[in-house]
Amino acid sequence: MPSRDCRGGVIFSPYKGIIVNVSVEQLGPCKKLLRVEIAADKVNAIFDEVTGQFQKAVQLPGFRPGKAPKHLITRSHEPRIVEEARKKVVDDAFRTAVQQEKLRVVVTLDVEEQQFGRNQSAQFTATVEVEPEFELPNYKGLAVRRELAVATDSDVERALGILREQNASYNDVERPLQDGDVAMISYSGTTDGKALTEIAPTAVGLTKKENTWVLIKEGSFLPGFTEPLVGSVKGDKRTVTVTLPADFVHPELSGLTVVYEVDVLGVKEKLLPEVNDEFAKQFGATDVATLMVGIRRDLQREYDMRQKRSIRDQMLKQLLAQVECELPESVVASETKSIVYNIVNENQQRGVSKEAVDGKRDEIFRNATDTAKERVKAAFILGRIAATEGLRVEDRELTQRVLQLAQQNNVTPDKMVKMIQEKNAVGEIRQDILTGKVLDFIEMNSKIEDVAPLPVSNPAPEA
Repeated sequence: MPSRDCRGGVIFSPYKGIIVNVSVEQLGPCKKLLRVEIAADKVNAIFDEVTGQFQKAVQLPGFRPGKAPKHLITRSHEPRIVEEARKKVVDDAFRTAVQQEKLRVVVTLDVEEQQFGRNQSAQFTATVEVEPEFELPNYKGLAVRRELAVATDSDVERALGILREQNASYNDVERPLQDGDVAMISYSGTTDGKALTEIAPTAVGLTKKENTWVLIKEGSFLPGFTEPLVGSVKGDKRTVTVTLPADFVHPELSGLTVVYEVDVLGVKEKLLPEVNDEFAKQFGATDVATLMVGIRRDLQREYDMRQKRSIRDQMLKQLLAQVECELPESVVASETKSIVYNIVNENQQRGVSKEAVDGKRDEIFRNATDTAKERVKAAFILGRIAATEGLRVEDRELTQRVLQLAQQNNVTPDKMVKMIQEKNAVGEIRQDILTGKVLDFIEMNSKIEDVAPLPVSNPAPEA
């Protein structure tokens, strides 16, 4: 869901008695231009109010606090008084105009002053984006399928195998390479005598690498690359020819035949750890039996989370299919930017080179934009359902979420509160809680059919 609160629903407490004249111009499906005018007597009243506040707060030489005449206060602090009055006039008038026109403002893009001063009307324009108009979709009685999954003994054994693989040791051996070994190699590749980077500049890692590890296993690195290395020993040189698949990650190289010159620098044998109590203690368990219980619990938790995600995805898909509407461009752009940032960051953490990411920039942006549009539209739909059903976030729910976040991040609640305030994330947390409540409400009112799960690969449990 978008990080901002996209429900709009502005609630204001405008300056008492302020009256504005408003005209609204449609600039786009979700964009409007407000022309706002405030009468001169109302502007003067706000000037008087602000001046009175200064009179109470400041002290001039020769006068007791709060007793200096207004004309002297005005003379001494005119720039600040004008600035405070301007801010109050614009803020109060804008809020009144939005209420008066019944606008559900999502973003204020720009406010431009046209005229402001004492003894004259104030005039300004505001460019805003508002919630899209759409008919509330049918959100009760949605038909969804719930996959029932229970962690079995074979699931637990498979997950245990993954833990062993993750904690394998690699010992140098003086023998020929076998399947399952790890080869230390250096390589360089060409096609028709040309380095791959001459065809695909971002394919640096595919063209040449020094002192790298490759698992001797079918399909490892590139199809057909590791099989010819079986039987080689430290110091050998091998020529390996591979044909890149038609759907290769670098389209320019798809289907090409590549010749690699490979130097075998060493052979390492992979040794899996024995499953015993010492192994179990690495994961915080007292013995193997306790470790197995923990693995089963973690797998079941993952299955349950996957089940809930599936149900929510099905509900959202049905809701999105019922609504066609334009979306505020700036909200979509902001969400797209956030998604792109996360994608790039995740790729960097996985070790994907900057060149490889840059090579897919257009594809990443295109996919991120599509995802952003779905998320923003879903946020508006869920926000409208929340308003219709009177769903809201209570202070106790916000407090409980903060306590959960503090526990998850292993910090004190006070420090967590400070972190949230520094990131200005209170609204985001409230929106996340509200989204969960709306989805829970829709799920409670759905028609759920229990079905057997499809076969899936099991993730490793958290240590």
